[in-house]
Amino acid sequence: MQDHAIASPNPSHVPYAIARPQAGEYAPYYDRYISLVGEGDILATLEDQRRSTMLLLSGRDEAEGNFRCAPGKWTAKEVLGHVCDTERIFAYRALRIARGDTTPMPGFEQDDYVRHGPFSRLALCDLIEEYLAVRRATLSLLRGLDEAAWNRRGTASDNEITVRALAYIIAGHELHHRRILEEKYFVASRR
Repeated sequence: MQDHAIASPNPSHVPYAIARPQAGEYAPYYDRYISLVGEGDILATLEDQRRSTMLLLSGRDEAEGNFRCAPGKWTAKEVLGHVCDTERIFAYRALRIARGDTTPMPGFEQDDYVRHGPFSRLALCDLIEEYLAVRRATLSLLRGLDEAAWNRRGTASDNEITVRALAYIIAGHELHHRRILEEKYFVASRR
């Protein structure tokens, strides 16, 4: 008996269009992230981001990972840890809402998560691996959703939100922080 891998002809796409979220599907605060996401397939966007972020992080050393762009700011490793933590939380919210769970979900304090995270003692390469694992898990979850799940609504941080809005927020949040790393950390750390 031969071992046959099951492969999708186009793993980034689902057989239906996932529309961009509209106002009213998320708290206005999140427009700052959603507005950063270009047009097109959100799953392909999330996949492409994984490659772009890997290109940015490849070849970085521990000094760059421990760099702070200003006193009191997070290190580059803490920024990456924050991106991972936030993506996990938003993907968890998407899972619960997609499965029809209507229990309101609380917010979280990002500074506490970074303060209590192990990011400064981890090697940058380990945080990069974590980022890849988190993004793979997010994509696996989202690719498995049926069309109805993308439009389901739930409550998180006292605001109504849809699954598709959460996917766009994940993409926009990562893009926001990648741009900060590009502009304020990795350029400045080479001076």
